Amino acid sequence: MIELLVVISIIAVLLAILIPSLSKAREKVKDTACRSNLKNVGYAVLMYLDANERKLPADNPANGFLWYNANGDVFRPVNANGDTYWGIWYYDYLKDTKIFGCPSLQRVPEGLIYNYSSLGNRDPAKLIQQAAYGLNFHPRAVGRNTNTIYHQAEFLFCSDHSEPRPEGGVDDSFHNNEKKGAMNLTEYRQGGDRFFSYRQIFRHNIRYADADRTGGRANILWLDGHVTPLEETTGDDVLLRWYTGDKPKGR
Repeated sequence: MIELLVVISIIAVLLAILIPSLSKAREKVKDTACRSNLKNVGYAVLMYLDANERKLPADNPANGFLWYNANGDVFRPVNANGDTYWGIWYYDYLKDTKIFGCPSLQRVPEGLIYNYSSLGNRDPAKLIQQAAYGLNFHPRAVGRNTNTIYHQAEFLFCSDHSEPRPEGGVDDSFHNNEKKGAMNLTEYRQGGDRFFSYRQIFRHNIRYADADRTGGRANILWLDGHVTPLEETTGDDVLLRWYTGDKPKGR
């Protein structure tokens, strides 16, 4: 009996050591898959730009999560609406819409930030698996000829987000308008209308269970196609020109 108790104790200790390591390993796999998906999105975007005189879409009403209408037909730019996902602009250059999914966002515990009367029987938790990234929709980015962007490796094309189309202000973006000590993502902070979705943004390598703090990071796809992580931030280390594509002041 004593020997059995010793064995059980040893197993319990080993499990206590291994389980956190396994959890970290699983998250690392998800993070790697997310970055791979974003790189594939980048390839589709570059092909689109090559076929469209290097111009980003000029009029993009898509600000939802839907790839297909109620009949199961894929949305096209000509019939896009507010429920449509922005990825449809790049649909012709995709092998699979699943590349717009992030394995770390496989459930929607708080619900989507928008409610759709057109969803029908479609499950929001499944929709988010192919609509996990937020497009940079800053006014200076919309319809931009990418040849006029100062440095494409520092132009944020899309990133992990809970909103499909952040419009580039401090209310929904990573920058804080370059005001040291100010807050970014104000609409997602405490007191904001979308506070319930904050944890969907810095969703990789989460270390804290706080509603307003994850200790994690978000992945960013830059216009030149490379992907980098962004540690959870209030915006002090994020430049506004990442969203505008404009030349730095004094250059």
